[in-house]
Amino acid sequence: MNRKASILILALAALHLALLFTGFLAPCDPIAQDRDLPYAPPTRLHFRDTSGWHLRPFVYALQPGPDGYIEDRSQSFLVRLMVRGNKYKLLGLVPLDWHLIGVDQPGKIALLGTDEFGRDEFSRVLYGGQISVAAGILATLVALTAGATFGVVAGYYGWIVDEALMGATELFLCLPWLYFLLGVRAFLPLHLSATRTFFLLTAVIGLIGWARPARLVRGIVLTARTRNYVLAAKGFGGSDSYVMRRHILPEVMSVLVAQAALLVPRYIAAEVTLSFFGLGVNEPTASWGNMLSVLQRYSVLVSYQWLLAPAVALVITSVIYGLLADALLSRLEFQST
Repeated sequence: MNRKASILILALAALHLALLFTGFLAPCDPIAQDRDLPYAPPTRLHFRDTSGWHLRPFVYALQPGPDGYIEDRSQSFLVRLMVRGNKYKLLGLVPLDWHLIGVDQPGKIALLGTDEFGRDEFSRVLYGGQISVAAGILATLVALTAGATFGVVAGYYGWIVDEALMGATELFLCLPWLYFLLGVRAFLPLHLSATRTFFLLTAVIGLIGWARPARLVRGIVLTARTRNYVLAAKGFGGSDSYVMRRHILPEVMSVLVAQAALLVPRYIAAEVTLSFFGLGVNEPTASWGNMLSVLQRYSVLVSYQWLLAPAVALVITSVIYGLLADALLSRLEFQST
């Protein structure tokens, strides 16, 4: 594996670790509201006051002013490491209340500002990333599992099985997936829990996207089944399951990994799009899509640019996945020549 791919894998690992340990990294409860600080700008970290420079950063309290918020220099709060705050479950299992950074009460630190309800935007971006990225990964697993299964069966057995399965893929490839997703979600009940909505959307997105990986896998299997070592394995009495497991699937796996890097950002964007239009995970549970939905109001878009943070996170995640997919595909092309 080349250096570029290694760096990108490390970047993705860091991103996903941050999402796994969101409760520890997020300084606030993502649904906790502070109605006294709606649309507060990102908190400024200070190292200097009237007494001179300080090694540890601190923040000032915010007070509403005639043209927004002003810093109350009479109230300062040190930014501390390893502080106690709201309770959460680490990895969804271990109850904890330790956070990486925070300030003493009644101070507040909002690294990316707050939304219209005074909720911490930074914490919500992290928690929203858990929903959106998990939806993309799970939908990709569903699509690749279904696509690999149908593709291997069609390519290996051929004849009428191949024609039937590839006919189904043509149908799915012709569907305008975005409009189809909107239509399917519109038929589902609106009043669903966040968990049920998440799994329903993930299943729908994944099942719609199986066709393209299936065609790709089918082409690889058609080539692999005519190779001498596969024919020799069959000649020595190897069963179909043995041949597939021992000789066919290893060739398919590398392509599926590259496909996963392509599909994950696409399915993350699908979840974000549905939630943006109110058809995905709803408030108060945070996802990047429903966090961006407030920007449909022009006044909010032009006045509070920090609310674009979920879009920036989406772009960064998609770019890293896209660059990794390019690196993996280039490696596959090099190996095939």
